[in-house]
Amino acid sequence: MAQPLQNITISAPGFAGINTQDAPLLQDASFASIADNCIIDKEGRIASRKGYSMVSSNGGSVLGASAGIESIGEFVQNNGTKIVFTCGNNKIFKGTSTLVDITASLTVSANNWSMASLANKFYLFQRGHSPLVYDAGTSALTTIAAHGSASGTPPNAHVCMAAFGRIWAADVTGNKQTLYWSDSLDGVDWDSGSSGSLDLTTVWPSGFDEITALAAHNNFLIILGRRSILVYSGAGNPSAMTLSDTILNIGCVGRDAIQSTGQDILFLDFSGVRSLSRTIQEKSSPIGDVSKNVNSEIKTRVQSETGNIKTVYDSNNAFFLINFPTVGVVYCFDTRYPLENGSYRTTTWTAIKPLCFTVTDADDLYIGVSTGIAEYDSYTDDTASFTLQYFSHPLSFGDSSRLKFLKKVNITTFSGENADVTLNWAYDYKGDYRSQVYTLPGFNGALYNISEFNTEAEYSSGASLINTQKVNTGGSGSVVQVGITTNVNGKQIAFQELNIHSTIGRIN
Repeated sequence: MAQPLQNITISAPGFAGINTQDAPLLQDASFASIADNCIIDKEGRIASRKGYSMVSSNGGSVLGASAGIESIGEFVQNNGTKIVFTCGNNKIFKGTSTLVDITASLTVSANNWSMASLANKFYLFQRGHSPLVYDAGTSALTTIAAHGSASGTPPNAHVCMAAFGRIWAADVTGNKQTLYWSDSLDGVDWDSGSSGSLDLTTVWPSGFDEITALAAHNNFLIILGRRSILVYSGAGNPSAMTLSDTILNIGCVGRDAIQSTGQDILFLDFSGVRSLSRTIQEKSSPIGDVSKNVNSEIKTRVQSETGNIKTVYDSNNAFFLINFPTVGVVYCFDTRYPLENGSYRTTTWTAIKPLCFTVTDADDLYIGVSTGIAEYDSYTDDTASFTLQYFSHPLSFGDSSRLKFLKKVNITTFSGENADVTLNWAYDYKGDYRSQVYTLPGFNGALYNISEFNTEAEYSSGASLINTQKVNTGGSGSVVQVGITTNVNGKQIAFQELNIHSTIGRIN
């Protein structure tokens, strides 16, 4: 007797992001095994990420054969003038459309600078180098020691931060336990006024640690070590600040692996991505981890990474990005709607190869790449297309013991005008995917019977951008895995729904 068709409808496929932590067959269909070069859009769909367009035009000539722009920051002067500073090819540049070399007679032998601004001056710190200052009053870049108002010897630190009206610095070669701070509103004065230092050797709750990162949050100074965190109150008067809290067995892997979201601090620990507020709460009540669904692979990435891990938080898009340059993957954590287990929905970006990030005062996401400064914009990577991939976890239709005869898959997309889309499917974990390619239509006119109810934003010039394609399939197996790939080349595309039809056969 012929078996009736059964179906699995995956509304907003990949809505929950990737999950590489739990057993594949036990996962909800909303999780993806692969969600690459995409984001989860505001409607909850797997959608193409934006790409980047070049901002600077002369990167090739000034960066030579170097890696590219490896650090970037913006200086907003008191008069409102904004200057973007970048570092690459052992040079310091200012400007965006044109990278202007301002290194002059300074000796620069590396490009991983930490940057901060205070009292109309811009500061750059890097391990093994004399710290630098750009003075808006003189438009000159010098070492801090050579500045006309300098006092004392600034620490040759790797970590710097402007907070509580002064510059804070730490991680000096041979001394990673001492925190230094400048005089109030004067980042070139390190031995007078209210400048000072604090030796943390006997403060660490673990007995020994070293400073890796600094942050300021809710009027607290946060000092992060590799495996512990110190929280100080009263940092407006550093000589009298007091230790308010300590956190053991959690820390930060590096200087640039931490970002403020405004409401919270996100940072990368050796165990995964952590939230500071959750970490503090967990001392009395356990809360799900931010990266719970991808923790194992994040830990592996951290352990194998030999380059500079960089992060950024983009409030416009509400995502937290972590770049692992050695393996060439960016993890994108959507911070808007945590899942029930407390984790953020996660996708990956592998086609883009950033070296550093910053979000400007105008909320532009700038990216340091091999050819200069780029902006997160458009739907190409510097005019080149990139491949979006979504793959489900294995689907059993409720019974993994019986054969499934896959008949067809209906794929509903948003936008993607004239894009070629490939449906992939395979059985029983073999990975020998069959495929079928179809081309989405143009949207010059209204499309019959494909309009989505109550989605005003999904219409353009009277035409719906929603399209459903029916793809005939074949083959059989106990479990089936489906995937979608498409080249993104200037057009947005999002996957609205998968409707998978199968008949159920005998016990396999």
